[in-house]
Amino acid sequence: MAAFMLGQQVRQLSTSVVRPAAKLVKPPIQVYGVEGRYATALFSAASKQNKLDQVEQELGKVAAMIKDPKMSSIVMNPHVKRSLKQKAFNDALTKAKVSPITVNLINVLSDNGRLTLTGDVISAFGKMMSAHRGEVICSVTTAQPLDDANLADLKVALKGFLQKGETIKLETKVWVYFVIPISEEIKVILIIIIVFFYPFEQSDPSILGGMIVSIGDKYVDMSTKTKIQKLTKLIRET
Repeated sequence: MAAFMLGQQVRQLSTSVVRPAAKLVKPPIQVYGVEGRYATALFSAASKQNKLDQVEQELGKVAAMIKDPKMSSIVMNPHVKRSLKQKAFNDALTKAKVSPITVNLINVLSDNGRLTLTGDVISAFGKMMSAHRGEVICSVTTAQPLDDANLADLKVALKGFLQKGETIKLETKVWVYFVIPISEEIKVILIIIIVFFYPFEQSDPSILGGMIVSIGDKYVDMSTKTKIQKLTKLIRET
């Protein structure tokens, strides 16, 4: 029953701005979950009007709106009436002069009590647009920021995963836990002690060194943390 109702909701989004109703335009990738269903309907509606790029830019404005403390305290507050949330959002959207497609997305989310999913829907739509442009999202997590030389070498290596016409959209993240300068040997000893007494399921220490790379559907863990975890497992088993 819930799945049927959600299907009705996303069809409402994809057809309410485009008359007569046409077949759903599928995005280049499928994003699962409720947010994926809404994002797919939005992609279809925007695609039918050739406004994909415009809607993506407008969603950037919406993302900024929901991050604003004043706006967020209204539209993301479960104790505020739905009608008041919708009015506050619509006033902001009117001021921002966004298209009817984007306004309709917010209205549908509001009508269905899903405004808290706005950020997730925007993120899902962003993934679809990246795929639409032939971008492959690559996330690289390191213990320390990569310098320009290492970053350039990494980009060259990652291009080997691309198909013709694809480009890399690189996102870098840095985990910093050890703010006091200590030797690598002491770091290893400390992490082994932490891992031995506090399993990784209960704690999340720094990756220490190396990197974790996620590109498309591929995932490679080359972090020092993982190497130490394997070493610790071996120590426990001996």
